[in-house]
Amino acid sequence: MTLLTVKIEKIGLKDAGQCIDPYITISVKDLNGIDLTPVQDTPVASRKEDTYVHFNVDIEIQKHVEKLTKGAAIFFEFKHYKPKKRFTSTKCFAFMEMDEIKPGTIVIELYKKPTDFKRKKLQLLTKKPLYLHLHQTLHKE
Repeated sequence: MTLLTVKIEKIGLKDAGQCIDPYITISVKDLNGIDLTPVQDTPVASRKEDTYVHFNVDIEIQKHVEKLTKGAAIFFEFKHYKPKKRFTSTKCFAFMEMDEIKPGTIVIELYKKPTDFKRKKLQLLTKKPLYLHLHQTLHKE
């Protein structure tokens, strides 16, 4: 069986430096938006630089790759704190489908909120080339 570790390297955003306490929520959902694994949050970003928020955090997907259902996807929701509204807001999201699971670096596009776990009405966040940068490691057990 195979386990997947995803290193969340960085996310590109035009207003990266203004995000307060940014973090990413990771979830694995089936086509109906049902959770297949426990939802996980990264620690708050390690640093912000120009148009990037850097994380460099490893996330272990809590299920063997072979046991994820057909059509499942791994979602990454970028969240940050809004002091004026006193709550944490989702700024954008990205997702990776099962055929994108392979060792090495992957860059995935960012979509506008609200997060669409069923992947029906996707709208890119921006015309600028802004992405979530990940690195995948597969472990055989």
